[in-house]
Amino acid sequence: MADERKALINKQDSSASISSRENLPNKELHPYGINDDGSPEKTRVPREGFDSITIESEIDKSSRKNSRSHLVLAICACIFGSPLQIGLNTGILNAPQEVIKSFYNQTYYDRYGEQIEGTLLTLLWAFTVSFFCIGGMLGGLLAPAFAGKYGRKKTLLLNNVIALISAALQGLSKTTESFEMLIAGRIVVGVCCGVVSAVGPLYLAEISPTSLRGFCGTCNQLSITIGVVIGEVLGLSNVLGTAQHWPILVAAPALPAIFSFLTLSWCPESPRYLLVVMGKEVEARKALKWLRNSENITEDMDAITLEWNEHRNAPKVKVMDLFRNPELRWPLIICIVLQMSQQFSGINAVIYYSTSIFTSAGLSTEASELATLGTGLVNVAMTFISALIMDRAGRRTLHLTGLGGMFIFSVLLVICLTLQSSAEWLSYISIVAVIIYIVFFATGPGAIPWFMVAEMFAQGPRTAAVSVSAVVNWLCNFLVGICYPILQKAITTYSFVPFCVMLALFFIFTYQYVPETKGKTITEITMLFRQQTDSHSRPNDYFSPSVVQYEVLVDEPSDADNSDERVKRV
Repeated sequence: MADERKALINKQDSSASISSRENLPNKELHPYGINDDGSPEKTRVPREGFDSITIESEIDKSSRKNSRSHLVLAICACIFGSPLQIGLNTGILNAPQEVIKSFYNQTYYDRYGEQIEGTLLTLLWAFTVSFFCIGGMLGGLLAPAFAGKYGRKKTLLLNNVIALISAALQGLSKTTESFEMLIAGRIVVGVCCGVVSAVGPLYLAEISPTSLRGFCGTCNQLSITIGVVIGEVLGLSNVLGTAQHWPILVAAPALPAIFSFLTLSWCPESPRYLLVVMGKEVEARKALKWLRNSENITEDMDAITLEWNEHRNAPKVKVMDLFRNPELRWPLIICIVLQMSQQFSGINAVIYYSTSIFTSAGLSTEASELATLGTGLVNVAMTFISALIMDRAGRRTLHLTGLGGMFIFSVLLVICLTLQSSAEWLSYISIVAVIIYIVFFATGPGAIPWFMVAEMFAQGPRTAAVSVSAVVNWLCNFLVGICYPILQKAITTYSFVPFCVMLALFFIFTYQYVPETKGKTITEITMLFRQQTDSHSRPNDYFSPSVVQYEVLVDEPSDADNSDERVKRV
């Protein structure tokens, strides 16, 4: 028997990926049906009374590239139709800020015969920027109900109607001579983007295999950064950022909504939603076969079925249950802090007011607009690189790297802006500091908070947890949008000091408490938090590779009494 097995292994040596586990005779390599290296289907060879080994089949290896085509189509349909709207609506109002303020002033003068006071005009503009975030919070609160009732795909499709309504409100504001319509349109489009921010990462996480979950999640942020760049390009004074064309600019987010209608309609619903929430196994298999472009979906279905079995036996989870249940409370706290680390890092202060930051650094208005565009392009490039290395380097490592780098260059930015009056060359150093700051943001904090929340919760509490995270993110976004202009006016060049302090605190928290989830199934991750809660230890203690990784029941008959044997992997 041993000779036959040895011959078989030698025969497959060129393509074999051999793994073993001690004392697990005749059983699956991985307790949840997904191999440690994240590879697709495996051909298992039982070994009587010895280790289990796996040999990758030539069929899976040769068809792996082809099997990705449908998944790529679904990812592109999602990210370029929905998350792109978030970035586009964030970037379009940056460069034409003064043009739209002039519209506010002229409209006010036509009504009341006097100019708007400077303070009131600043406040109106702050409302225009920040009411987008209020709508985002409302959308984040509505997202769980819609995603649970209508599904992830249908929610994203219906949400495009809201995008079209907001585009009409904003685009017609000049024709109707009503800046109130523009502000109302910003609230409505905020609702649209709030729903997208919660449901988009959810859909991407649920359609992606474990080995590509980090890449797919980062694609959500990649789309947002691309949207910001497109918005900044369209907002340039020689494109649409003029007194005549800015209504077309603010209506531009209708285009990705139309794209979503035309493309996402052909993609399937999330297989996890179909099986775990709706209990439709046949439809879930059909969706999974389309996404994998393969009939061989055994391991993916095993993982989803395991989650389904747990979901059926678990009570329905509401938002308040996340705070009451100790097993859910700690991952929720981690997700909330991750979202705060993204917004309170100061990134939106850079995006919203980057042009004025560069102007204060000594650049002309035109040069400042181009510098702002350059930071957007850097953000896109680094987010793409982050997507490629996310599943190799790990979430925790990249997030720590990003926070540490942002802290260093935020401090450098404050120093340069403060001392530039005595040394003109420091204004150029401040521009470099902003660009490198963007690089570190894109490395980790830009993408990781959005999709990591979907990794830390099982199907039952996942939608509620994503909603809470989205609301926290938009709330922090709102606070930055409202407070930073006031802060900048009050303490000028020291306006980034509070962000420096918070970046240091977020780095310490991440180092101490945020676990690494790379390469683990969602069931494994939730079990680890359960073990951590039972033992009252820190998450990193249980997520460390040097200790117990998971616990699983193996139905292996005992020689003595045929009872189930509990096995722990160490």
